[in-house]
Amino acid sequence: MHKKNLVDRNPLQPFANGSDHILPEGGFGAVMARAGVGKTAFVVQVALNTLLKDKKVLHISLNDPVKKVSLWYREVFRDIAGQYSSPEDTRSIENLWDELAPNRFIMTFQAETFQVATLEERLTDLTEQGIFSPAVILIDGLPFDGNVRDTLEDLKSLSRRNGFRIWYTVVTHRHEEPADDGLPVQISGVSDLFDVVILLRPEGDEIHVEPIKGVSANGKPSILLDTGTMLLKAVT
Repeated sequence: MHKKNLVDRNPLQPFANGSDHILPEGGFGAVMARAGVGKTAFVVQVALNTLLKDKKVLHISLNDPVKKVSLWYREVFRDIAGQYSSPEDTRSIENLWDELAPNRFIMTFQAETFQVATLEERLTDLTEQGIFSPAVILIDGLPFDGNVRDTLEDLKSLSRRNGFRIWYTVVTHRHEEPADDGLPVQISGVSDLFDVVILLRPEGDEIHVEPIKGVSANGKPSILLDTGTMLLKAVT
């Protein structure tokens, strides 16, 4: 099992347009969907693709404990690798996972008490001691229903100073009308801070991956999130 094979088969790779990342250095990305539709599954697959490129990922969960998040990664990785392997590859899949896992670091915070200053302090401790320096940060569970601009501006400053790329999961609500700019209301007032916005849209038994800001789907295969496996797949 080779890392490059999995990177080349990643359905999101065309969105990177030949780069290692969908987001620019210091950029923000949002994955938006109703509760339970697959936002965490999506960002975990973004993270795994980053790990396969030998870059480090910090996963910040404001909802789930470390053990649950860690299990997500292991199971999703096994499912992805299992699509392109035979039973004889089991050992090589486990070896590859053992190689990737040290490049992922999980932090948990309480959503109500999450502070950028605390995150920065913990990051500084890790980077200055040479323990961990991420290229990509995932923030899963930050509430966007209230006044989140100040927090996002602080995070934007942090990302620009350090060159981090930050992905957020954003909860939308059923039957909610879009804002005047056509974007979901949760992101509309802060959309100037985001380089890429992706909407996960359920339709029947399928979940469609729709870029609504920053990347174009024109000329690229359609992407779905499989409701059975929660894996991304390209369809023609």
